Amino acid sequence: MPASLVVGDTIRSPELRHEVPLGITDPFLFAEHEGSRQVVITAFEVDRVADLGLGLEARPFEEFGYDALVTSGLDVAAVKREVFANACASLRISEAIVPDGFPLAVAQRLRDAGVVLTTDQQAFNARRRVKSPFELAGIRRAQRAAEAGMGACVEVLRAAVPGNGGLTVDGEPLTAELVKGAIGAAFLRYGSTADEFIVAVAAQGAVGHDAGSGPIAPGESIVVDLWPRDRESACFADMTRTFVLGEVPTELAEYHRLVREALDVAVALVRPGVDGRSVYAAVCDLFEAAGQPTGRSKPAGAVLRDGFFHGLGHGVGLEVHERPGMGRYGDELVAGDVVTIEPGLYRKGYGGVRLEDLLLVTEDGCENLSDFPYDLEV
Repeated sequence: MPASLVVGDTIRSPELRHEVPLGITDPFLFAEHEGSRQVVITAFEVDRVADLGLGLEARPFEEFGYDALVTSGLDVAAVKREVFANACASLRISEAIVPDGFPLAVAQRLRDAGVVLTTDQQAFNARRRVKSPFELAGIRRAQRAAEAGMGACVEVLRAAVPGNGGLTVDGEPLTAELVKGAIGAAFLRYGSTADEFIVAVAAQGAVGHDAGSGPIAPGESIVVDLWPRDRESACFADMTRTFVLGEVPTELAEYHRLVREALDVAVALVRPGVDGRSVYAAVCDLFEAAGQPTGRSKPAGAVLRDGFFHGLGHGVGLEVHERPGMGRYGDELVAGDVVTIEPGLYRKGYGGVRLEDLLLVTEDGCENLSDFPYDLEV
């Protein structure tokens, strides 16, 4: 059986962060071979890896000729490539699978040394599908942060009053940027951060992942999509709600009714053994019966701008979008998956409604990890 190899750091590589749940900024080698799990890493990190108690054998670069290589005149990247090649030789690794993002220069050096490498991203995705207790705890914390952020959003919206030709909060114009500031502060209070998230106003909400900007006015849809990352575990959550200030237009009210019904239909179907495509299909059935176009019903080659034009959901963990998928392609769900359900309806140039919950697939169904109202009117 081939070995499994990953080279990188745990900040950018979810494959490595899953195996070594620490924030490590410098590249190292993880090798699983013949029942052992080896971490070849700078001596600076050896004790931290060993102290995890996860059956990892932490071995410093010095075991594999590092000191002699440093004095040979090679640059630091070449030295590490030689260390990794020496480690694979010491471990008698002749064949290995690697993820798609495996560094090309390292791959070339290992192949020059006779190691047969094959990319198999699906195998590494499968390793991460069932969340570890540490990861699941981090996802739950991130979800609490998402809910705190959504609550902060609602507080700002409710505080808005007419003024200066628009809406203001404590004398400042009510804008997507003002709302985002309150959301980001809430994330920090709950030990999470986010490089970006969505507060999309009116027509912005019908443009995929438009982050949103500018003034917020009554009667417009406000799509708020949050995916904070827990700092301790590096795991994400993901949730979406849609709001309207003041009187709700009939079109948005109907979108919300249908989307909420679709969410309930989909959540009821989530359990181990279900193909994600079948859950997506059930939502398409509902929307199409209501006269709404979907990605399933559109003509081949056409780009859908209105209706339900995206997938129904995706896995969440060390990446905010990971396996399994629930859309026109899908995967069979397994107990331990963490997935989103996010139906939506939109009209280009106008806006739309999206609702999104985060679910843990259990042995006999699912647990909804989200706890926030679905009210459209603020």
